[in-house]
Amino acid sequence: MRAFEILWIVLFRFRPLSRLWAVCLILVNLASLLFLDSYYAWYNLIAVGVGVSLMIVIYLRLGFVRLLGIGHALWIPMIGIFLADMPDRSAEPALYVWLVLLIAFNTASLVIDAVDVARFALGERAPHYSWEPRDPAL
Repeated sequence: MRAFEILWIVLFRFRPLSRLWAVCLILVNLASLLFLDSYYAWYNLIAVGVGVSLMIVIYLRLGFVRLLGIGHALWIPMIGIFLADMPDRSAEPALYVWLVLLIAFNTASLVIDAVDVARFALGERAPHYSWEPRDPAL
């Protein structure tokens, strides 16, 4: 299914450091499944679900372009809400640590996304990754 190509590109076409970063980002966000008794996890899962859906639409229409970063836009209010309502560190240490990691990783990702979306807006619109094998003649 073409929608899964985004994930395959991230896991198999990215350079090693970018791949490691993306895997860590995915794992930190998936860790919300460990905290389903909290609204934090549900908000994150909804934000990720909406964002991935948007990225799939963009990918199917334009390819792997820098505009894909806009799929993380819901993380902006999410991070603000989480910062304003952090759980008690001593009462819920695991939830607290996960939220600190989530906020740190997603904030760093938003900075990268902002640069990518700006570059797209400034004219860098060609897809820069593809699932298809690269032509060695190029």
